Amino acid sequence: MKLLVTGGAGFIGSAVVRQAVAQGHHVVNVDKLTYAACLDNVASVGNSPFYAFEEADICDWDAMVRILDTHQPDAIMHLAAESHVDRSIDGPGEFIHTNVTGTYTLLEAARRYWDAQGKPEGFRFHHISTDEVFGSLGETGQFTETTPYDPRSPYSASKAASDHLVRAWGETYGLPIVLTNCSNNYGPFHFPEKLVPVVIINALEGKDIPVYGQGVNVRDWLYVEDHADALLTVLQKGELGRSYNIGGENEARNIDIVTTICGILDDKRPKSSPYAEQITYVTDRPGHDMRYAIDPTRIATELGWRPSVTLEQGLEKTVQWYLDNEDWWRALQARSGVGERLGKTG
Repeated sequence: MKLLVTGGAGFIGSAVVRQAVAQGHHVVNVDKLTYAACLDNVASVGNSPFYAFEEADICDWDAMVRILDTHQPDAIMHLAAESHVDRSIDGPGEFIHTNVTGTYTLLEAARRYWDAQGKPEGFRFHHISTDEVFGSLGETGQFTETTPYDPRSPYSASKAASDHLVRAWGETYGLPIVLTNCSNNYGPFHFPEKLVPVVIINALEGKDIPVYGQGVNVRDWLYVEDHADALLTVLQKGELGRSYNIGGENEARNIDIVTTICGILDDKRPKSSPYAEQITYVTDRPGHDMRYAIDPTRIATELGWRPSVTLEQGLEKTVQWYLDNEDWWRALQARSGVGERLGKTG
């Protein structure tokens, strides 16, 4: 199968690219190469005959038409998105442009291509989204595929809008679509502005480890390589028009994630004092959702997929990866916004 993967130089997208190539799929990686993208993420497959790269913006109609006509993929996996909540608070316009207008442009280019190809039955448009579109949970309950949308940030609102567009193109035009909504990802190649890499890098550099509020916000944590496996499973086995929630079955408070990472670093790279002494509580993010939790029943029962990596295993593997790949993350330190506190606007 030939796959067109948008955002394939990003964190999750690159995991999909690497795994798809390893499974023998031909992959066309389409990426604008914004601040969070890094071609080093796909260097391991860069010379593979199964891999091609196109630098392009999903908002560019002419580029999307050209790329689809040139490469003629069997499926599109749409991961390209602005994804950092804090940045969406400071600059929502870029999120609306990329996540909403970009998804619309890609859908229309895909519809044109699908029509021109004679509407092949095997074609798929797989839209990858987030559990943040569902809003915030209390102490109990889980998000299911039928949970009403209730986005609380510019980021989640833009992703909710893109989800609705994809469903509408499936209903109105018959475009063969599937959707997935995932929980918090972590793992290798995670851009150093999200919680897990920030904790690791700040700890190693002797800096304060920032924790929003009291660190009691709860997330379900999904190892990125498990996520990539789930996405490829949904692409090939998922029912058209259906959505699937993908979770790691690993709920944890942010402060527990932070202290666990500090404990792993104490073992792997000990210093004179515990890394946890660097933890600093900072003013909470505006509109910070209290809890996310995924009910993965549908993907487990219908497609037979479950995560293979526990939170403890995944965090240990992730910390080790950052210790072994210091050149990768140090090269990204000078990029815009990295290491700064963003999203403070109320």
